[in-house]
Order: sequence, then C-alpha cells, then structure tokens
Amino acid sequence: MTKETSVTRPRLARAPDQGPPEAASAADHTFPLAFPKDARILRRAEFRAVYDNGIRLPNHLFAAFCLAHTATPRAAGRLGITIPRAVGKAVERNRIKRRLREAFRLHRAELDPRWDIVLNPRRPALTAAFADVERAILKLIERCNARVY
Repeated sequence: MTKETSVTRPRLARAPDQGPPEAASAADHTFPLAFPKDARILRRAEFRAVYDNGIRLPNHLFAAFCLAHTATPRAAGRLGITIPRAVGKAVERNRIKRRLREAFRLHRAELDPRWDIVLNPRRPALTAAFADVERAILKLIERCNARVY
C-alpha cells in the first residue's frame, strides 16, 4: 500500500468578522495584455486570404505573411500560426506556438489594427532565446506598420 499525503493550501488572511472571500469577476478588471479569440485568425479562408493576398516578410525564425484590411475596422491586429510537421514533434511545435503567441500578445497593442499576420515558424524558433523571438516579433510589427496601403 502507498501512503497518501495531503497538501494543505495556505488560507487567505482575513478578519474573523468577514465572510468568505469572494472571487473577482472578469468584468471587474481590464486585461490589456489579453489574447482573446477576436485577436486570432482561426478559419481556413482567413489563413488562405493572408497567404494569397498578403506580403511575405521572412526572417531567420519565421516567415510572416501580412495582409492589411481597409474595409472592416477592428480593435487590434490578428495573429495566426501554421507550423509544418517537419519542424518537430507535437511537443516542440506546441512550444514554438506558445512562445510566438506570448511574444505577440505582449506587443499586440503596438500593431496597427488593420493587419492580419500569419507566422510560419522555422526550426531555429525552438532553440532561440525568448528575447530573440520577442525582438523578431517587434521588428515584424514595425515593418508592417511602416507599410502604406
């Protein structure tokens, strides 16, 4: 038989006359660094439009395809990531996607809202330092914002 151990969680500090602590709702806070679904490219047709009509901006970590939308105003730019199986196994591909999403999420406010960006990562993105990934995303954002359409 195995001996089970229980883990106790520290209690929240509160005065004895207070009731149970209440969870703050998401509506009470603003999340300027959030990455909601409307900031993502999700549909195949949207990916296809960016690939077919967008501009290609390559670098050593990824190839980026950027498409400016002038018809429909949005609150912020959107990101999509496609990664081929040749880059690595599922765990490695997911790690690359998480790192790219996080770097984009941190700097999403700097991107002009008219842009849709699709990233196609390369193998070096897996071993690159996060600072390098972040720098590459910032340079991409600057290059997109500098374009006039």
